Amino acid sequence: MNLHNLLKRKVSEFILKKYDLNFNELEVQMTKKDFIGDITIVVFPLVKSLRKSPLEIGNEIGEFLLKELEYVEEFNLIQGFLNLVIKSQFYLEFLNQIFDQDNYGFIKPSLEDPTILVEFASPNTNKPLHLGHIRNILLGDSISKILQANGKNIHKTQIINDRGIHICKSIVAWLKFGKNSTPSDLNEKGDFFVGKYYVLFDKVYKEEILQLISEGKDNAYAKKNAPIFLDAQSLLIKWESGDKKVIELWKKMNSWVYDGFEKTYNNIGVNFDSYYYESKTYLLGKDIINEGLKNNVFFKKEDGSVWIDLTDDGLDEKILLRSDGTSVYMTQDLGTALLRYKDYPNMDGMIYTVGNEQDYHFKVLFKILKKLGFEWSKNLHHLSYGMVDLPSGKMKSREGTVVDGDDLISEMKLNASNLSKELGKIDEFSNSEKDMLNSTIGLGALKYYILKVDPKKRILFDPSESIDFNGNTGPFVQYAYARIQSLKRKSSFSLEKINLDFEINEKEKDILKQLTQFPISIKAAADNYSPALIANYTFELVKLFNSYYQSITILKVNDKTIKNFRLTLSFKVGEVIKNSMKLLGINVPEKM
Repeated sequence: MNLHNLLKRKVSEFILKKYDLNFNELEVQMTKKDFIGDITIVVFPLVKSLRKSPLEIGNEIGEFLLKELEYVEEFNLIQGFLNLVIKSQFYLEFLNQIFDQDNYGFIKPSLEDPTILVEFASPNTNKPLHLGHIRNILLGDSISKILQANGKNIHKTQIINDRGIHICKSIVAWLKFGKNSTPSDLNEKGDFFVGKYYVLFDKVYKEEILQLISEGKDNAYAKKNAPIFLDAQSLLIKWESGDKKVIELWKKMNSWVYDGFEKTYNNIGVNFDSYYYESKTYLLGKDIINEGLKNNVFFKKEDGSVWIDLTDDGLDEKILLRSDGTSVYMTQDLGTALLRYKDYPNMDGMIYTVGNEQDYHFKVLFKILKKLGFEWSKNLHHLSYGMVDLPSGKMKSREGTVVDGDDLISEMKLNASNLSKELGKIDEFSNSEKDMLNSTIGLGALKYYILKVDPKKRILFDPSESIDFNGNTGPFVQYAYARIQSLKRKSSFSLEKINLDFEINEKEKDILKQLTQFPISIKAAADNYSPALIANYTFELVKLFNSYYQSITILKVNDKTIKNFRLTLSFKVGEVIKNSMKLLGINVPEKM
């Protein structure tokens, strides 16, 4: 029972009948706390079309709804806002309607529903997954779940950046300084092991640049001619020409990294349906570019490099192939996009979860695909998000100033353990129960802290702030759920549907109003690609419930009608908390 949609439909019918005007853009929202009412209709947009004052329009609609809808008890007008007071009966009927719906608010997709590919993670095989990757992974995974809850079939995929100059940098440094060591020799995760050599390459590269400058060379020359950089370029050319020794070494080092990645994905509770590799897609990208040259979509410069001119589209010229024939990121992204379409010709959309430093890149990518005549390019979307900073500043992989993802996860679990010990909340738990709980709280804190922020905004991440049982945090929400499960364990009361003659108080009405908004929040989160809307919805629900829980008696009430209602309401709040956290990839503990 969606009262918002019902109100929109009734008011639209009223306007069409009285004014012969089709108006379907009516805005309906929750009434702000400082005003009397439950639901507000914004009448300002009608002023110009109806040529009447907001007061006249509001009164007309208000009187119409009082007669037309039994749920509307009264109305009041504040400027252009029509505030409606809704009878308790509506909210009681609503609670009965969702009484036995375990997945209230979710739309289960069918085979006929749209299929959306969501790309996220997409790491480079020259470094471990770090905090920046963690935001990407959590965001992509949560958006996948939210879209699925909106009735979409979801396919989670990633493109692994397993080739290119950055990979060659790690290989060259390992050849020079690795002494044939392996991750198992040093008991290190493979991605961490390889990442060390990427950092070492940058250190040596900078030293060589300074040496060339001291010999009288200018900075530009030094950067292009530092010996270790020339070695990396030479290795890339050998790789692209299929040199067997280089390919074998490349495969070996990448296999170390893949093992490390999988451990991190398992630790954070994320999986994928398919993997694509740039080493396989860049050749397809080259084929696309050759075809584009034939059709005059692209052009060659005197040095042999291939470009596209997008200045008429408000963009710049963009290089697609270097003068030596090696590919760039755009080459392989074109190939990957086409390969995915060939693999999933019935896909209705593709979402790229990539940081906002690549905004321009994706504008260009989508524009090129459109110019190449690929109709499906209109369904591509860049889910752009802000970077993650630490209190110490911006992370830089080349300089080794990143927070390793596995270290972060371990730290979060340790923080959860320390806080639980301080509060003395788990003294009676077994060691295995403590480990499971600390993992659930630690990961929940990490995921919630990152996902509660609008994706477009930068994050300043402080692990100590995220582990807290108070405020807008994961543990705060998890604790509310555990509290409700404690009620369940203590209660042997058999629930029944609610007596509609029952009168509810304001706190109960506020909770029920918030519950009605859950499907709306799920849809809004999908429309805006923002898990933050789910996190903040849940935080508001938990605050309302905690206030209610602390002000009334639930288990020791003698009146069966009241007890039945209060338990039903509490348990339904618990279900919605659990389901909303599921959309964020967060587990909730039964005891805490």
